[in-house]
Amino acid sequence: MLIPVPARDSDPSEVAVSRAVLAGHTVVFATPEGAQATCDELMVTGEGLDLWSRVPGLRKVTALGRVLRADDNARAAHRALLADASWQAPIRWADIELDDFDGLLLPGGHRARGMREYLESEVLKDVVVDAFRRDLPVGAICHGVLLAARSVDPETGRSVLHGRQTTALTWQLERTAWQLARRTRFWDPDYYRTYREEPGQPAGYMSVQQEVTRALARPEDFRDTTDRVQGSGRARDTMTDARPAFVVEDGNYVSARWPGDVHTFAKAFAKRLTTTTP
Repeated sequence: MLIPVPARDSDPSEVAVSRAVLAGHTVVFATPEGAQATCDELMVTGEGLDLWSRVPGLRKVTALGRVLRADDNARAAHRALLADASWQAPIRWADIELDDFDGLLLPGGHRARGMREYLESEVLKDVVVDAFRRDLPVGAICHGVLLAARSVDPETGRSVLHGRQTTALTWQLERTAWQLARRTRFWDPDYYRTYREEPGQPAGYMSVQQEVTRALARPEDFRDTTDRVQGSGRARDTMTDARPAFVVEDGNYVSARWPGDVHTFAKAFAKRLTTTTP
């Protein structure tokens, strides 16, 4: 089972919890040059997301950072990830051969510094196209769905998600986090926006939700929840509580919105691996 990640700034919850849930499978990580990756430290510690973060001695005091960072379950999973041999010795993106894998999982992250290389990689887009052609189980969460949406099959000229139903990071969730952090992390106001709109583009045009939707056959193929708890952005799922999560399954393709869905997402993906593996 393959999990490609950028060299830095992947979301620690989406990577580490997925790896923990998939512990019964052989997981291989892939990075741009085959060097050990680093998850987004702000999402691990929460340090740097509060107004006083740049004041000497106050950085470790977290308020908003404690809310937005990975929760205790994900932080524990991240500590275990750092000790995992598969995380310490990834393969190169260019060396990926899908003959060696029974599934592909695409985690997200939002920080432009590290994520753009991942989201814009022609090598990874080719891998995603190949996985969909083979009908391998593919899981994508948050910005990982954006990588899938950008993966265009040259035989059809369309995204691999064209004709499928999916969810992804919603504009509501993306905008809420961005508006909060741009005020408190004022020296880096676009920390939560991987891509910003160009002059003349409407608000949200470059959001994950809108770009993914433009790749689909119909706008209504982008799925979101109307449930108050699932849509709040405040409740996160656990291994034993799927109530806050919203996950969409379409054949062998599984998608989810944000770290608050990751336990349920990874369990659904693991089930696909189990049912499709000979």
